[in-house]
This record gives sequence, C-alpha cells and structure tokens, in this order.
Amino acid sequence: MRPSRLDRQLRIEGWNQQALENAKVGVVGDTDLLTSLYLMSASALGINNMVVLAPVLNSKLVEIAKKLNPQFTLTHVEGFYTHPVMAEVFKACNLIVDLSHYGLANKLLIEKGYREKIPIIRGFCYEQNGEQGLKVFTYVRGREWQELEQLISPFHFPNGHFDDGVLDTIIAGITLDETKNLLMGLSVSDQLISYKKAKATTVQNRSNILVVGSGALGIFVGFGLAYSGFRYITFMDPDIIEMTNLNRQVLFYEAIGRSKAETLTERLNSIFNMDNKAQVTYFDKDTDIASYDVVFDCVDNFESRIVLSEKCKVQGKALISGGTSVDAGQVVIYNPMKNGVAPAELLGLYDIVEARSPETYQRERAACIYQPDPSVIMTNQIAAGFMVDAYRMLLDGQEPKNIFYDSNNKEKI
Repeated sequence: MRPSRLDRQLRIEGWNQQALENAKVGVVGDTDLLTSLYLMSASALGINNMVVLAPVLNSKLVEIAKKLNPQFTLTHVEGFYTHPVMAEVFKACNLIVDLSHYGLANKLLIEKGYREKIPIIRGFCYEQNGEQGLKVFTYVRGREWQELEQLISPFHFPNGHFDDGVLDTIIAGITLDETKNLLMGLSVSDQLISYKKAKATTVQNRSNILVVGSGALGIFVGFGLAYSGFRYITFMDPDIIEMTNLNRQVLFYEAIGRSKAETLTERLNSIFNMDNKAQVTYFDKDTDIASYDVVFDCVDNFESRIVLSEKCKVQGKALISGGTSVDAGQVVIYNPMKNGVAPAELLGLYDIVEARSPETYQRERAACIYQPDPSVIMTNQIAAGFMVDAYRMLLDGQEPKNIFYDSNNKEKI
C-alpha cells in the first residue's frame, strides 16, 4: 500500500518517508478551516501521528484525511491553548505548528520552543489597514525577536478573526513544506514568508468557470473556488484515477479506476452543495469555450497549455495558468482587457516543445505510466490557492501579478 500510494514522492532524490511516518507533530488551531486543511494535506503526505489542540475541526476534511491514509492517527483535544500546563498535550512532539489567532497561544508556544528547543512553525492570515494577506515563519531557538513580534496576534485571548479559505490553502501548503523540511533535516526558510494584497471591495461569484485538468491542481482550485462562493464550474479531464495519485489528489480516495473529472465534480457538489459539471475529454483546438467567463489551466503538459493560451487569447477569455514541480510552482494570468502576453508565450513553451498538437500528447500518454514524474501535495495547493486569488482580484478590478513560488528560495514567494 505504501509504495504505490506514495510512489510519486518516494521518487524524489533524498526523500525520507520514514522520517515523516515516525514523527509526532503537534498543532494548535482555532475555529477556522486552516487546521483541518493542514491535517488533510499532512495525512496525504504520509505524516501518521498528529496531536491537535483546537476547539473544533472540520469533520469532512478530517474524514478525507483518514480515508486517504489508513495509518493516520489523530488525537484531538478540544479547547484553546491558554495556560502553560496545556503544553503537556504536546509531549514527545518533534515540532509544533501554530495556526492560532490569539496572542496568548503565540507567546506560550514561542516560550516553549525557546525553553525546550522545539521548532515552532507559525502560519496565519490577516486583514488590517485595507490589506489582506498571510505570514509564515519557522521559529527555532536563536531567531531574532524583532521578526517574532510580527507573528503575535493583537488579540490576547480567543476571539472572532478574519479567515479566508483560499489563503488558508496556501498557508497549509507552505507550513507543510516547512514541516517536511524540519522532519527530514533539511533547511527551512530563515525569513518571514509573506503575501499581501488590497482588501476586496466587491463580491462577484456567479461566474461560469472551466477548469481544465482534475488532478491535484484542479482539486485545490475547486476547493478554493468553493470557499469563495463560486457554484458553477465545469471540470474537464480524460484521465482515470490511479493509486499513485493519492499522495496529492485528496478527493480521490476509494475511487481507483473512476473518472477524475466525474469524481471531483460529484464530491465537490456533495461537500459544498454546488452545481458543477464534468467533461471526460481532452481540451483541443475545437473545444468550445464561448459560454465561460474564465478558464483555469491545470493541465500537466505543454502541448495542451499552448492550445489553451491560443484559444483564450483569440476568444478574449481570462486565463489563469498554473504549473508545479516538486519544489516550485508558478501562476501566470492572461487578462484580455490588458491584451498582454499569453502564458504559453511568457513561459517560452513554443521553444520547449517541437510539436504543438495535443494529439501527439494523447498518443504518448501511456508512456507516463512507465516514466512518472515526482510530485508532492504542497506545491499544488500553494499554486492553486494563488490561482483562485488571482481571479478574485481580477473580478475586484485589481491587477494580480504573476506568482512564482520556490521552496528552495529563502523568500519562497
């Protein structure tokens, strides 16, 4: 079970799955989605032993975590971290992830990390002074206190706070990447990882949306659109679900051999009461996109990405294009109102591929089974979160920038 489900990440050079499986990870959460999104992704990655102190968890996301990973063990202590005595909950943990929004927990955990030399990964989203954003920082003993002051919530005790499912998705991915690096003895960022944008002034979520590709990127784009209130999405993908998808494609548990597009559609509709549709087919030059307001490019090959870029440019459709590797991801936006460069041109895809026909890719697709590319969940959820946020900014009249995430870069974003 382990080699096949985790095959794509076991192929990564230097990967230490045993370090993940043997670890015990503590999490301090709040009354929002973030903790549950982190748990679900950590379970998919193969972290088996987690202890969580939080008042509530999202039961649907926890159920997904348990179905993805039969070895997943969760100890949930209901409550807030408000007294030093509660640190006993995290006895023998290798590290603690602080996803809370109240200063008392932040200070108690930093003090615990300093005293016991336990790494503390802090991640949260915020809204203040007309801005929305996120911050992630990995504390180990010896960090500068000036940086730590930016991570302490202004609210001393548990209280209502800003939350956003799209930003939560990005935070969960970045904090999980830092978790993986700590457990494997790899380097973590020594800087504050941050992202900010202007606060949205309008909410327009009745778009008719096409998502091309129903793998890991497509799934997390679906989550992000659902959390943003969009309800009319068509997912297009010709593929069926394989066991090796389950280390990152979190909605495909108990669905081996089924259509990706149909399964994703059904499960998002069930979880969020949406009205999504599925098309089990390739995107090609004859695909009709006239009825869609925006296209999300979540494909895994350059040939289809070229066709998507050309089609959207000719028909004047907004295109949000995402791509990932093991340790990086990018989001490139084509806004027809600006008449800018389409993603295929910007990324130099014409120079990378010799043939632009998607039919070539279809004929050679079976070869991927024998020469699979390594892949992990984190870069997919990070890129997907930025893809959805870019579209929300477009609808709000803002001008989103192309995003490049590199886990090997100190600043990451």
